[in-house]
Amino acid sequence: MSEEHPLPVHNVRIKKLKSLLAIVGNSVKGGDNYLFRNLYADEDGTEIDILENGGNSCAVFVSWILLALELIKRPHATVYATEKDLLDSGWFEIKELKPGAILIWEKRNGSMMDDHEIPKEHIGFYVGNDEAISNSSKATGFPVRHHVTYNNTRQIDKILWHSELDKD
Repeated sequence: MSEEHPLPVHNVRIKKLKSLLAIVGNSVKGGDNYLFRNLYADEDGTEIDILENGGNSCAVFVSWILLALELIKRPHATVYATEKDLLDSGWFEIKELKPGAILIWEKRNGSMMDDHEIPKEHIGFYVGNDEAISNSSKATGFPVRHHVTYNNTRQIDKILWHSELDKD
């Protein structure tokens, strides 16, 4: 038995750039955003929170938003895997900042997880006016709006863009 949907069917195209900027902007409105704080895994029989309560959530924040807009293939928990998927999904490097671009900042010494000596990588979104939104790793564990180079303390390594964002 085939039943018709009770609402009229509309053929729509999601405006990806406008939606992306709205989702990212909304992530820092009205208080703390707990959505990207925890992701549990099993490591040798022990349950761990690989995001360390928001301390390692920048790649999850970026990749899950991009996945929802069909701009990458799958969600990720690391900048390395997110960048690989970005490039495999049609993202490419550009020279100038544009609202909606993905920013990958220079690597820092330290460790991503407490017991792994892996250089700290960071990823986020450029939103315009020399501002970016990314998940604040060790400071709060929540998405925050900040200066694009953290007031000249962390340089941008890559700026990535997708041609789908030009269709708005």
